Amino acid sequence: MGPAELVQATAIARQYYVEGMTKVEIADFHGLSRYKVARILEACRTEGIVRVEINGGAAMDTELSERLRTHFRLKHALVASGPFDDVPALRAALGRAAADLLTEIVTEDDVLGVAWGRTLDAMAQRVHGLPPCRIVQMTGIAGAIHASSVDLVRRLTSVSGGPHHPIYAPLVASDPEALRVMQRQQGIQAAVSRWRTITVAAVAVGAWDPTGSQVHRVLTESERAELDGLDTVCEICSIPLDADGRPIRSTLTERTMAIPYADLVRIPEVIAVAGGEAKTDAVRAALRGGVITSLVTDSAVAAKLLAEEPATEDARR
Repeated sequence: MGPAELVQATAIARQYYVEGMTKVEIADFHGLSRYKVARILEACRTEGIVRVEINGGAAMDTELSERLRTHFRLKHALVASGPFDDVPALRAALGRAAADLLTEIVTEDDVLGVAWGRTLDAMAQRVHGLPPCRIVQMTGIAGAIHASSVDLVRRLTSVSGGPHHPIYAPLVASDPEALRVMQRQQGIQAAVSRWRTITVAAVAVGAWDPTGSQVHRVLTESERAELDGLDTVCEICSIPLDADGRPIRSTLTERTMAIPYADLVRIPEVIAVAGGEAKTDAVRAALRGGVITSLVTDSAVAAKLLAEEPATEDARR
């Protein structure tokens, strides 16, 4: 392309991409045919005069998000761009993405179920717009009330203004009969009876270790040894899963105040929020088992999953 052609091509590119003129308008302006203008614009891209950049936002890797969604046949996949300086920064980024997704998809007619997790706590702090939907707690309390699923429900309800159903009960009961007695209490029964009505759930994925799981921390040594011996890889809503995402039954099953596995997998939209490379195996298990339908994670986890895991035929097999 000669210098005169370059000057004309640059002017045409500026008119088309910056000023928003149509090809017909540009053709009339320069005394060219519309087809000649189209060829010049194509040449501008081929020769690097024009570079097209798609920016979905620095906080979100949109290309990796779409690859993750299609690879695992998920309804939604959001990948927060990294790297992150520390764990709190990672949780904040995942929480923000999850909060935005809830705001986008939850309607007044939905029943929103929430479990507990530190990343979900970050999500609840960043939700700024929810319709007045019903909100239901999905697990009992594994720690202090001010840092539990009860507090998550309270925060989300303060935004939505809809009805809510917290569970003021421990995550693990002393025995099965104690659990049944608690579930018959009026307030708790109001939440438990609505587990099967949940249409959208926000859950964490806990890696099976002292720092990655709320359940692991509240068990006795013998209870942890039992689940270790059953090849537990992760837990979702306090339900232990193996490497293929299959639920594991143990002596703990009948003592845990949490939504049953059968009810969890019936929920139309289960959004898992989990990140950090240490949780890659846990997230992989959740995907393999088809427990989750959507995923909010970070670029490091997404890249490892795409590199190591075959494509999924269906998110709910």
